[in-house]
Amino acid sequence: MKKHAAWVALALVVFVIGGIGIASADSGAGSPSGPGGRLSGSGAPAIAPDDIETYISPSVILRYWLANPGQAPAVLRPQLRRAEALAAVTHRLPAPPRAAGSGVLGDVFNLDASGLPQDEESVAVCHSSRQVVLGGTNDFRRVLQPGAGITGWHLSLDGGRNLANEGLLPPLVVNGATRPSSGDPVVATSPACRLYAGSLNLNPEDPFDGSSGIGVYRTTPAGLASCPGGPAPSCWPTRRVVATAPPGHMLDKEWLDVGPSGASGTVVWVVFADLTRDPSSGRETSSLKAVRCAATLALCTSPVLISGSDRHAQLGDVTIGPDGRVYITWSSLLNIEQFDPAHPPEVIHKLRVAEPGRTSFGPQRVIDREKRPIFNLKLHANDFRVPPYAKNTVRIVAGRPRVFLIWEGCRAEPLGFACEEPAIKLRHSDDLGASWSRTTVLSAGGDNYFPTIANDPAGARLAAAWYTNRFDPRWHHRQDVELVGIDPATATVASRQRVTPFSNEPDADPSPFGIGFIGDYIEVAADGGIGFLHYNMNYREEAFLGLGFPVNQQDNYLSKRRI
Repeated sequence: MKKHAAWVALALVVFVIGGIGIASADSGAGSPSGPGGRLSGSGAPAIAPDDIETYISPSVILRYWLANPGQAPAVLRPQLRRAEALAAVTHRLPAPPRAAGSGVLGDVFNLDASGLPQDEESVAVCHSSRQVVLGGTNDFRRVLQPGAGITGWHLSLDGGRNLANEGLLPPLVVNGATRPSSGDPVVATSPACRLYAGSLNLNPEDPFDGSSGIGVYRTTPAGLASCPGGPAPSCWPTRRVVATAPPGHMLDKEWLDVGPSGASGTVVWVVFADLTRDPSSGRETSSLKAVRCAATLALCTSPVLISGSDRHAQLGDVTIGPDGRVYITWSSLLNIEQFDPAHPPEVIHKLRVAEPGRTSFGPQRVIDREKRPIFNLKLHANDFRVPPYAKNTVRIVAGRPRVFLIWEGCRAEPLGFACEEPAIKLRHSDDLGASWSRTTVLSAGGDNYFPTIANDPAGARLAAAWYTNRFDPRWHHRQDVELVGIDPATATVASRQRVTPFSNEPDADPSPFGIGFIGDYIEVAADGGIGFLHYNMNYREEAFLGLGFPVNQQDNYLSKRRI
């Protein structure tokens, strides 16, 4: 490896698959023509070790190495063989005949009895009917079954108290090939309470083969509640691929929003990263693009380049504001191609805005230059991946749109080895990003990560949430979820509460697909002064795959709290 960050990256995948240690490229990389190996169009492995932390979603990497054990580090191959033996077991697992919400906290938001994990949560609430709550997850219950999807959905019709139905987003045809839903879940609702979901849809054996895309799905609460669940196509009768990748490209980390935008009426905006491999060097660059679709998904624009000349644009977010403008933020990664203590990695958070009804965007605006990003690092007391995923929201304040951005930054990075005491930060702009407020620190000490923020159209405050380790003052390892209400006029914390009644042990999950990966984000939605938080914890005990003793597993939880 040329940089220490690659060691950290490889350690992540070792833990994700269920490996036992850190291996260098010399001890692990399979040859491009090794057994089971697949090649990208450039002749290089479709996923290289340096991709892991810098570019590609961990759920994609996991499925790639399951499909290509010859490309995995040698230390992982015995675990992959064991994983293959689990496929027949998971295929036979029945759905338990009980309602969600019967877990130890009453907030479990799935019907999983397998002990396999759910993570990377998204959530949306219908503002015209607050009883309708939709969640999205990476749901690994069927990850070992050939052709099965992993992008899960979870529906409640009573405000989140019980689960009405759940399942997986069905496959889509991308450039003539049927591709399963492949993670990075995102959900949204329209003003008329139509339900939307987004997912990666790609070839697990080679995501750069020209048959990957971004899928968007549409349904109704009644249709989703009454459908067979699972991957049944009837659950999401309207669905389409809104963007496809040519050979040598892969689309990753999509996000979407739905809402009215000027004369165009209600529309869907989707942002995503377009990863490109240089065939001569094997290195990737990444640009951020966006697509606008009609609310019916009947018509979509061609992809619009958002990030301009940025070489490493990642982690986009999009909000259709209450003023009808479209606000897209992303992170531009600097100094990532080689480790240089004199020029450490930085993350520049940026914004572009489109006027209501338009598909052309104004100039790039720099929000913040984060000099201590939690990028290519790990937390000093936890080994799971934490990407620098900033999130935005928009609210009308004193008659003008105010755009907010929330992110985390390390308070110290000794020798660039670990991220210590990351804090949650907030900035806002009242002039479409031309100028920005000073940075406000929202967190109250300890290690804080995975920030999320939402406007409450029927309440007085914004909702923001994140994971925190501050209730574990000795070890900074166990985690809780913290929720704050933000006064939009002053951009200061108006309320603060610990959502979880006791701290979670993130290492408790026994699954080889949950150890070391808790997703790349969680999400909060807000309506009527209530925050709806979707996150994962290891509270509930189940026998792993129906065998052995009941042990703690990784589950998605939905909690409601007054802001």
